[in-house]
Amino acid sequence: MIDLDFVRRQFPAFATPSLNGQSFFENAGGSYMCQQVIDRFNRYFEQRKVQPYYAFAASKIAGEEMDLAPIRFARYLNVDADEVLFGPSTSQNTYVLARACLERLAEGEAIIVSAQEHEANSGVWRKLADYGIDVRIWPVDPADGRLRLSDLLSLLDNKVRLVAVTHCSNLVGEINPVRQIADATHEAGGLLLVDGVSYCPHGFPDVDALGADVYLFSTYKTYGPHQGVMVIRNAARTLFAPQSHFFNHDNPMKWMVPAGPDHAQVAAANGVIDYFDALDAHHGGQDDSERPRRITDLFKSAETPHIRTLLEYIESRNDVHLIGPSDPEARAATISFVVPHMKAADIGKKLATKGIMAGAGHYYAARLFNQMGLDPDAGAVRLSFVHYTSTADMTKLIAALDGTLKR
Repeated sequence: MIDLDFVRRQFPAFATPSLNGQSFFENAGGSYMCQQVIDRFNRYFEQRKVQPYYAFAASKIAGEEMDLAPIRFARYLNVDADEVLFGPSTSQNTYVLARACLERLAEGEAIIVSAQEHEANSGVWRKLADYGIDVRIWPVDPADGRLRLSDLLSLLDNKVRLVAVTHCSNLVGEINPVRQIADATHEAGGLLLVDGVSYCPHGFPDVDALGADVYLFSTYKTYGPHQGVMVIRNAARTLFAPQSHFFNHDNPMKWMVPAGPDHAQVAAANGVIDYFDALDAHHGGQDDSERPRRITDLFKSAETPHIRTLLEYIESRNDVHLIGPSDPEARAATISFVVPHMKAADIGKKLATKGIMAGAGHYYAARLFNQMGLDPDAGAVRLSFVHYTSTADMTKLIAALDGTLKR
């Protein structure tokens, strides 16, 4: 069982007077930052805010701290360190990858993009149709927004070079069967790019076991600084032309980053791993190869009961339409719903008066709203939480929903 008191002590937000009495349910938009990241930021800005990699001490230490980040993230993701890159954000990283891919695609070759995507992993790929690339859309079931593997299989052939899909939609919340998707894609001769932004707050995946050729996520969703992480497997590099300065094409930290990495952000990202290591150690874990999986299991054990509580509440009402699956084991702790004749923004405003910080909008998934026959302007209410969410927060949320939605 997770020690919630220990967990919340690692996050200064919970001791901040301006946030007192507030329950945070918009973690899918960005989580609270842990103290370990803040400490690394402060140390870097105070002691190492110089150009890294020179011979003088401050510069040398700055470079060493940056170099440590991909090594430590690689361990948690089960990939090689030279396969981990840091860029400005996942949106910008995906844009750069699309440009890199375009340079290596031939007219008439195909990519497949799921209709479940955040616009960052949709629009950039759809634009390639303007250059003669065959862009195929993997549709969702309009009734629930879920993807069906059979629909992907009908789109795959030997012209498909890349499939782009989310690990977990920031609206639907279902954890997609990435391993099965990868196997089908590879059998057809293509590569798989996975957007893990909405999945990774709930535990870093074993990317090698998933079979993803490219895996993307954002550290500001995983208790860290505002930047994006790209895992590009070495075997997949041939599909992407380097986007850096020509003299950095062989630099594993820079070859896909046009402006180069943000020094302080990369160094501070180590704090995420500091936190994970400390959390596992506090719960009796040893510094071994199973540590990443134990963290994921710990997060799941904390989140799943709350997912079940909220789903049971929503299912008990006949005036609320749940988006995505009702099985708590099939989804992440991101639960969205719409209420007929009520705008999400109005619900969000009422919840805010009751100390509930929740999302309201289309969450950059406007195309998904349209596919499901929902109005993106009316939006959906999104309640997203992570392992530091307490039972008291959930009790407060249910009471606030009851008072806001009424029966």
